[in-house]
Amino acid sequence: MTETTGSTTDSVPEWEQRFRAPRVSLPDWAEDAPDRALFVSNATGTYELYAWDRATGEQRQVTDRPNGTTDGTLTPDGEAIWWFDDTDGDEFGVWMRRPFNAAPGDSKSEGDSEGAGARGGEAVKDEPAAPGLAPSYPAGLAIGRDGTAVVGRSTDEDGTTVHVVRPGAAPVEIYRHRESAGVGDLSHDGTLIALEHTEHGDAMHSALRVVRPDGSTVAELDDTEGGTKELGLAVLGFAPVAGDTRLLVGHQRRGRWEPMIWDPVAGTETDLAIELPGDVGAEWYPDGSALLIEHGFEARSELWRYGPAAADGALVRVETPTGSVSGATARPDGTVEYLWSSAAEPPVVRSTSGAVVLDPPGAKAPRSVPVEDVWVEGPGGRVHALVQRPAAPAQGPFPTVFEIHGGPTWHDSDAFAGGPAAWVDHGYAVVRVNYRGSTGYGRAWTDALKHRIGLIELEDIAAVREWAVKSGLADPARLVLAGGSWGGYLTLLGLGTQPGDWALGLAAVPVADYVTAYHDEMEALKAMDRTLLGGTPEEVPERFEASSPLTYVDAVRAPVYISAGVNDPRCPIRQVENYVDRLKGRDAVHEVYRYDAGHGSLVVEERIKQVRLELDFAARHLGAPDGLAG
Repeated sequence: MTETTGSTTDSVPEWEQRFRAPRVSLPDWAEDAPDRALFVSNATGTYELYAWDRATGEQRQVTDRPNGTTDGTLTPDGEAIWWFDDTDGDEFGVWMRRPFNAAPGDSKSEGDSEGAGARGGEAVKDEPAAPGLAPSYPAGLAIGRDGTAVVGRSTDEDGTTVHVVRPGAAPVEIYRHRESAGVGDLSHDGTLIALEHTEHGDAMHSALRVVRPDGSTVAELDDTEGGTKELGLAVLGFAPVAGDTRLLVGHQRRGRWEPMIWDPVAGTETDLAIELPGDVGAEWYPDGSALLIEHGFEARSELWRYGPAAADGALVRVETPTGSVSGATARPDGTVEYLWSSAAEPPVVRSTSGAVVLDPPGAKAPRSVPVEDVWVEGPGGRVHALVQRPAAPAQGPFPTVFEIHGGPTWHDSDAFAGGPAAWVDHGYAVVRVNYRGSTGYGRAWTDALKHRIGLIELEDIAAVREWAVKSGLADPARLVLAGGSWGGYLTLLGLGTQPGDWALGLAAVPVADYVTAYHDEMEALKAMDRTLLGGTPEEVPERFEASSPLTYVDAVRAPVYISAGVNDPRCPIRQVENYVDRLKGRDAVHEVYRYDAGHGSLVVEERIKQVRLELDFAARHLGAPDGLAG
């Protein structure tokens, strides 16, 4: 792996160093060739895929595209890499395939004349992995040991389709439905395919269907009972053992996410006695004898080993530091590798053996400050917020950024993040709110987000805002509402519905005009919006109007900064322009930054540029925090 070149760390602010520091994802490894691994890194300044031969230590860059690549997987035998080829971040494209052992830089796609830095010899041409399938949004992928692949596709015209692709044969469609669905997994012997679907019309709560490769149904599991109950299911994976038809499934039957084992062939369900608070996820150990448990509770996570075959269902802690585990995997030798960080400590891939698994070259990211937990009574129950404040001797009240997470089915956690750390470096306090609709606090908290979307979350944010001012943390005259994606949407909606509460707004890739966004966005998000709002804009126009920032744009008083990707399929550019035109029409103070990518950027310098623009906008309109100059 090569590292980015540039200025020495002495001349670069710490907040920029955090973005530029080389990062790696948790390595994925081939099931039948565990020494062959695939990971994502920003080592060249753009997030790309890298192959890693763990036996020799050799690492090779797999993809090299202007706007980056993060979606890829290995075939079970480790002989090939599949990666998703879209156009400039629009998420619409096809799966490509290349040999694992292709020489570094020997990647050629259609239209290339030289390849990307080929080092002698004939360049390898990345080929379509599923010839015959037209471009689409991805809807899951599973690859079998005989080379057969199960490919999920989503398009506005067809909804969701699933295809079986055998080597040398034309793709065969085995599933089609207008509502959202996706490929969950393929059994070890390739005879069973697990699908998640929302044919009942509730995009937030999936049902499961297991089918044969010919499309015939083996079994169904539907906790929604045809859409009458808000209980979801999720595919966690087939047992990794030949002849084993057990499927690990996530369910919400007890008010939270937790695993169970379903055998669709035998027709049996096995509950697992995992009595931990909060959400519980799981994956198989490679021999199928135990489960690796990922436990999330109150914005932090930890790991456990669970032996369902043991008489006492033994639950044993896998030691990790306090913070957040962003991914974990059990290796064939029984060790566990995991990607860990905290708000104060940068991410690192560690092993339970005590070793750092993958340590990229280059300068390390500077530390930041830890988070403090705050619980505030809100209209729907206690709201959890994470607070970071400038280090001593700085004294409050501080100018304060409410950094609102996206999703909405997501949550902020005690994990390292360059954006909040940059604000703290510049003298701001940062508050992150896990509003109703966030995951990690039980099913009722997540499912509270219905029909009055946006307005519900803002009620919780307002309660935390009141606490921040009364506690002396926040300067009420210098409060910033900020966020990206759903957080950007809440920013624009908050500026219009709570105009006296905020001094500044920073909205990245937001929903700004909900009706236009619905008509322009990718099909899977249309389905989600129908679930959240209870119908289409034509069916429930009053709900779309009440939840659209455009409805309240004329009430906005604070300066507004908006950034948007021109190829964004999730928060498309046209609806952003509609909102901006309304701001222009009344000479409202605003700035807009458009960039050539999709729903965010995978280019490090572009990310730094966007944060710098936000910091500058805040400094010009709020003034620099006491004793600091941006």
